[in-house]
Amino acid sequence: MTRGTPAILSAIHILTKPLGEALLAVLRANRALLHERLQSDSSFEEVRRLREEVIVAADWFNGDTEDPTWGFVQECLLLLLTLVRHLSAELKLFQHTPTPSAARQRTSEMAPRLPPDVLSVGQQQTLGTALQFVVSLGLCPYLATGVGVPLGRRSTFGAMVDKLVRCGAVPAAGHRLFTTTSVLLQLTELSSLATLVFTRHLGDVLAALCQLGYQPCRTERSGTEEKKLSAEECQTCKEALKSLLGKVYQPMIIKELLILQGGSKQVSHGSSSRAASGSAPTWLKGLCGQLLSKLLMQPKGVQAVVRAILEGGTGGESDWRKCDCVARILVTCPQQSASADTYYRQVCHQILDLLHFKDKLTAQQHQRVATRAVLFMLQEKPSMAQQYLLTPLLRPLHHCTTGNLQAAVEEWELTRCMNDVYKVRTTKHYNGVISNSIWVVGNSPSASLLKALEQVLPVIFSLFCFTKQNVSHLRAPCQEILLWYLRHAEKPAALSALRQLSGLQGQKNEVAADFHFTPGSDGGARLSSRERCSEEDDALYEKLSGEQWRLECLMQLLAELKDRDLPGDFFLDLLQELASWAAATDEDKEDEPEPYVSTMTLLEVERRLLAPSSRRGQRLASLQVLAVMVDCLQHTVLLRKTSQVVDFLMSMLQRACVGLDQAPGPHLGNPVESETLRMGMGVVATLLSGPEISIEDYSSMSRLLPLLESLSQKHADVVIQELATDLRAVIATHGAYRPENFPAVAPPSRNPETTVKNNSVPSRKKQNMQTEANNSRINPQSSLPDSRTSGTRNLSLPTKPLSDWLLEACDPDVPTRAFALRVLTQMVQNKNPEAVQAQEKVLMLFLENLEHEDSFIYLSAIQGLSALADSYPERILERLLKDFQHGPSLPTSNKEHSLESRLKVGEVLMRASRAMGELAAHLGRPLIVVFLQGTRDPDQSVRASSLSNLGELCQKLDYTLGPLAQELSSCLTALIKTEMEAEVRRAAVHVITLLLRGLGDKTTQVLGDVLLDLYRALKWVVRSDPDDVAVLHAQLALEEIDDLMRRFIFPEQKLEKKIVVLP
Repeated sequence: MTRGTPAILSAIHILTKPLGEALLAVLRANRALLHERLQSDSSFEEVRRLREEVIVAADWFNGDTEDPTWGFVQECLLLLLTLVRHLSAELKLFQHTPTPSAARQRTSEMAPRLPPDVLSVGQQQTLGTALQFVVSLGLCPYLATGVGVPLGRRSTFGAMVDKLVRCGAVPAAGHRLFTTTSVLLQLTELSSLATLVFTRHLGDVLAALCQLGYQPCRTERSGTEEKKLSAEECQTCKEALKSLLGKVYQPMIIKELLILQGGSKQVSHGSSSRAASGSAPTWLKGLCGQLLSKLLMQPKGVQAVVRAILEGGTGGESDWRKCDCVARILVTCPQQSASADTYYRQVCHQILDLLHFKDKLTAQQHQRVATRAVLFMLQEKPSMAQQYLLTPLLRPLHHCTTGNLQAAVEEWELTRCMNDVYKVRTTKHYNGVISNSIWVVGNSPSASLLKALEQVLPVIFSLFCFTKQNVSHLRAPCQEILLWYLRHAEKPAALSALRQLSGLQGQKNEVAADFHFTPGSDGGARLSSRERCSEEDDALYEKLSGEQWRLECLMQLLAELKDRDLPGDFFLDLLQELASWAAATDEDKEDEPEPYVSTMTLLEVERRLLAPSSRRGQRLASLQVLAVMVDCLQHTVLLRKTSQVVDFLMSMLQRACVGLDQAPGPHLGNPVESETLRMGMGVVATLLSGPEISIEDYSSMSRLLPLLESLSQKHADVVIQELATDLRAVIATHGAYRPENFPAVAPPSRNPETTVKNNSVPSRKKQNMQTEANNSRINPQSSLPDSRTSGTRNLSLPTKPLSDWLLEACDPDVPTRAFALRVLTQMVQNKNPEAVQAQEKVLMLFLENLEHEDSFIYLSAIQGLSALADSYPERILERLLKDFQHGPSLPTSNKEHSLESRLKVGEVLMRASRAMGELAAHLGRPLIVVFLQGTRDPDQSVRASSLSNLGELCQKLDYTLGPLAQELSSCLTALIKTEMEAEVRRAAVHVITLLLRGLGDKTTQVLGDVLLDLYRALKWVVRSDPDDVAVLHAQLALEEIDDLMRRFIFPEQKLEKKIVVLP
């Protein structure tokens, strides 16, 4: 920095320093002191020379003015222009001076050269003081009323200055304002000085330029017109304003224009009661509105408006109110716009760009503005919103449905589209309403938004199915968008969407046939062309597997809707369609006339021949969807309300009533349908036996009365007739009438004194037993208590001796036998005295039923044997180990199914091992011997079962396993390296994993001698085993070892304070 710059700034400091006197006296004294120093002090010689040059060029300077404030302002302006002239000359010299060599610049002593216009902090403070005097005394006093923020509303000092300079009439105010503004604009030509001007006085400069360039002619109080600026001067101000709007930070410009448009009312902090308050004049409001509209419609104008209003916010309640105001401003077409279409075309795409911010707070505010703007446009301009907002937003998804080769969609397009549609950042509206994404504003979904999303729903579902097969960050957005639509769409629209997604409805808006989604490089997805399969079998397999996978993905979505009625409604809709097939088939056969092929065209003949196969294909697809729903979804999701259960039963009874007028032979020969019908009636009986049955439930079940009447009169099965009659009577009387043997979990809803007694026929006992068995088969958990529950959940059954239950456990009827086995299991668990005495008979009965082919029977037997082994372990385990080792020992056992029986006994032993707990150390030694011997069995299934049981048992043994560690390690290592069957190798590796998890931190103590051998065996599997599943198990085991050794080598540091009491 040269010596001239400090001298000039020293002169400015002399002029602006306070002296502690009255303001006018200070201004006169400082001005006189400056003139004296300029004439006498040799250090100011350069300043004096430059000042004189400026005076010569300044035609506005008047040295004989009698106004002390304007004279002071003139001196400030002269010194500022002197500084500008000096710095400009120094900058030119600096730019033409050659830079030092590169070798010299690399020395540590050499600091980089600074430009001469760089000012120190003290110099900036001095310059800022001078600018404040210039604005306060030479600019603000000459602004018209309502233009800019008055000095009186800024500070106490400003109010004093305002009172001082406005005490009398000011001549040539317009020219003084023009002079001050011109000098300030000359200062802004230097970047270092422009920063000081714009950061502190931008609003004042804008107000001055607006008044000088656009204020209409006004009349002074004396009635004469004030002397106007020339047309050239006005045009200069207009061009300066236009240039200023283009080069200054746009949010600052917009903020200042909004303040100008609102007038002095907008700023009330620190205002004086004597300060005049008034709104901006009409011409200024119109000018600011026009300028704001131009700034809004230019590129990134929307972002600038949002930043101007919301910048510096904290995300509180007031910020959300501002967001709504900004959104309202954006969607309102200004009057200055040529046409609404032009305005929305330029603004709407900028609104969508607000969704792409990364900063958390900024993103929340900008997304709030975007979502509110979308909502306001949909309410006020739906056609414009659809054309300029929703269509561009969803364009990548719409491209996926086209069949052109150029329709490939890149990864970034899909990622941006899905992230725009789904914005997971939850924001809170000021009135307490939650807003989750662009599709939900105020938790009130718009019909237009739902309609727009419905058109691309198949594409989003296809993308979701793809992400379920890969690791992709688009999975969560796709799932949430689909769930949101299914939750908020109307029931008919949601059911139609589910039919389309499941393949039951015509393919519409699906992904183009020649394209498919492929993984992207950044974890997303892209749409690319598909390579066609050359083999028809491969193409068919790919199509069928794809359809099956789509159904499974759809079931996962429905499982997430467990708190909604939609899964049940869709399930019942399919069942209703299923019930109508039989009747429709009979009507088609009766009403179908004989075709006259001779009078039909070839196309009509082809359509007629293909129609039956098309209907059959549609029905098979519906059956497949039903099967997948039943297999994947729990009954609590499918039928979560009583009304849905009733609808389900109504569909079942309707199917049963179809064809009742036909001959009874087919019905007697179809036991599956009769069994299903009995189960359905058992469900009705369970509902009627509930603890609280409301009037609405009875009203819903009254729809079953006509169907029950038809079954009671026309069905061929006598038991079903009696069941239908009883159920119809209970429903019709709302529980006032109940048969004696009707299931009674709760008392009737009517007064018991009015209950009608019924003389039951002998077959009622069998009917009641059948109903109870059916109920237990439908929901065993609701009928039988778990082994860990207390006795308060026992069955509500008539008391029967043990012999009756033993007899029913041999009944050929599957539900009756299974129910009896469950009851016997409960007796064993509850230590029933009769069951304790007859434990040998019960054991034989369970072993016999273990060989039954029905899974409901042998699983009940497995549960019973597990309960026996838990209650009497020593005796029962010995018998089970013998059967597992040598096969079933009962005389009636089928030797051909010996392998299946051994595996079932292995399941019993595995459950018993899990239930041993601390007794495993005492009871586990014989089991380990048998399981180790089983690893050498000729059959691979027995070997795998033995290893599985061994792993379960070893988890419970803890330190007892120490003496057997060598033998166990040798067995597992040999199996891993020599076993030919992959299933057995997997089981051996899994035993090591279970062993490590069971021992935990005790591993280094119990398996210290063999841990290295096990580690080497696992590494051998990872390197050499061809089976991927075995390698995966080995990797899991190695992770367990890694965690154990890390904890062993680097134990957790515990900060403990020990207090020892000395003797």
